[in-house]
Amino acid sequence: MLTIKESTIILCSAIILLMTGCSPSREKSISQITALENSLFSPDAVSFNKEKADSLLSLYDGFIKNNPKDSLAPGYLFKAANIVMNSGNGPRAIVLFDQYLKDYPDKPKASLCLFFKAFIYENVMQDIDKARETYLLFLEKYPADDFTNDAEMALMNLGKTPDMLVREFEAKKSADSAK
Repeated sequence: MLTIKESTIILCSAIILLMTGCSPSREKSISQITALENSLFSPDAVSFNKEKADSLLSLYDGFIKNNPKDSLAPGYLFKAANIVMNSGNGPRAIVLFDQYLKDYPDKPKASLCLFFKAFIYENVMQDIDKARETYLLFLEKYPADDFTNDAEMALMNLGKTPDMLVREFEAKKSADSAK
């Protein structure tokens, strides 16, 4: 018969084995992610496969949770946010871009995350006030970024319909030709 101490040790050992056995190794996770990325974004892919995308998002999420300090985690989070953004789920993409900005503020893609947040507010969620606020924050934080001109143009055109933009373009074109 086992003592309480021996039973506790055996139980703890079993729990540790189960936990480590259930979580995939870093290398296995990377291999699974790479294979699914190659499959989903293959030149032979004829259409977007939502099931594969959801699986890839789950793999990204698991990797980031298990390896938040890993050098690959920021890239995976950025890729996840882009997949979600391009699938039209603005609120979830905002959450992921915010997570990137919070967890990896000094990484190279931080400025792009902030720009994409503004873009989502403007074009996916049609929240012009939040878009303006976010574009202005982007310009304040990253005045020399590659997307500075894009943010300035977006601010100039916020809330304008395509018809309004066409009329402005035609008026400018007429004024330029009159000179």
